[in-house]
Amino acid sequence: MSNLDREAVPALCGGRGFVVAEPVRELLSPRRVKLGESSEVRRLLPNLGRRMVGAWCFVDHYGPDDIAEEPGMQVPPHPHMGLQTVSWLHEGEVLHRDSTGSLQTIRPRELGLMTSGRAISHSEESPKSHARFLHGAQLWVALPDGDRHTDPRFEHHSELPVVTAPGLKATIVLGGVDGAASPGTTFTPIVGADLALAQGADVRLPLEPDFEYAVLSMSGEAHVDGVPLLPGSMLYLGCGRTELPLRAESDAALMLLGGEPFEEELVMWWNFIGRSSEDIAQARSDWMAGTRFGEVKGYDGNRLLAPELPAVPLKARGRMR
Repeated sequence: MSNLDREAVPALCGGRGFVVAEPVRELLSPRRVKLGESSEVRRLLPNLGRRMVGAWCFVDHYGPDDIAEEPGMQVPPHPHMGLQTVSWLHEGEVLHRDSTGSLQTIRPRELGLMTSGRAISHSEESPKSHARFLHGAQLWVALPDGDRHTDPRFEHHSELPVVTAPGLKATIVLGGVDGAASPGTTFTPIVGADLALAQGADVRLPLEPDFEYAVLSMSGEAHVDGVPLLPGSMLYLGCGRTELPLRAESDAALMLLGGEPFEEELVMWWNFIGRSSEDIAQARSDWMAGTRFGEVKGYDGNRLLAPELPAVPLKARGRMR
């Protein structure tokens, strides 16, 4: 999914200087962002203060939206570089097209994983005949320097491993939990898991103490380490945890995001991740000139144009403002 802000603001991310080395409970409120003419998303990362969780650098939560009489998601062709996109649905379908020739409908709890590498472009749209509701999350993972120029590719995994406990079903989206590992390609130590909690569940999920973690609430009422978490909000948990207490007041759905703190300093602007202002300026120029990012075939509409770059050169910095 694209960052459709026409006044794109650079996010300066990465580095270990602001990683919280001990367990904390830092509640992150979303920023509401328009996505196209009729849709709105709740943006959790980058957030005021907190920029990354492991290599996770962008988190949008959207829906549930009633799109029965609407076209639904309509995101025209747009570019990416230096990152992976993770498409994750609870309701609805998204049709993915990209410049490598991929054409795939992504359905609830199926992994759509796109590695942009040096350059890719793609579109996302609700199929013409679609379900009434659309609800999901779109996430980005920053690629480390040694892998950010890799060949672009798209993966679709309809079967993912599941870990269960009384009242808990954990679907492993990326990385591993409790010995179960996702088939999705990763480039840094990372984890993403979809947690379905039954009403009354009271469980503890094993964690890696060297990872930093956050939990995104998708639906329902749950307490994460004793903190009540409402849908569309995210709780940053820091590092140093070996387990995470979870309790559900009703049926609830959460996303666990975590990973080894990302050492490198990044510049994230619009749909690009680079290491310098020059990286970003060159990517924008290439996109506007129609080079490098390829062509998305079959989308009925024009591609997105890039916003204007800020007047001040971008500089890679740490994980927080």
